[in-house]
Amino acid sequence: MTAAIEVPPLKPGTQLPVPRVARTHVALYVRDPEASGTWYAEVLGMQEVAREPRWVFMSFGQKHHDIALIKAQSPAELGTIGLQHYGLEIAGGLLELRRLYGMLLRRQVPIVKITDHKAGIGVYFTDPDGNRLEFFCETATTDEEGKRLMTEYRAASDPVHLEPLFD
Repeated sequence: MTAAIEVPPLKPGTQLPVPRVARTHVALYVRDPEASGTWYAEVLGMQEVAREPRWVFMSFGQKHHDIALIKAQSPAELGTIGLQHYGLEIAGGLLELRRLYGMLLRRQVPIVKITDHKAGIGVYFTDPDGNRLEFFCETATTDEEGKRLMTEYRAASDPVHLEPLFD
């Protein structure tokens, strides 16, 4: 995915951006998203926001989602029931997300995917141990709008092009 992007050399003394995290969410691989969603609703009082056969998204009532329950499907995923990714909402919007994307490329961090969730855009990447993280920025202007979009688009995860910034 990053092979087509030419990363300019870093000028001496240039400081790379550092993320300012506003909110977080967690995505978990589970055996049965429906059963897990029921458990999170009954035990933790969460509300289901979006559902489709591969996942159930749950909210504590404020954000459009706090926990995503994603069905493990491949042998590799089945062996790692638990964390699918850790989402870090950044402060600063889409421009800042593009800067952080450029920073990740400069640091040669593996990029997994860039996704349009309709309520926000996410850049997924891995740490040195292969743990998946996501920088995301909200495109919905309110949590109510975010919940509506998550429900309407069933927690969409559509590939999207994002132009990195290297300033």
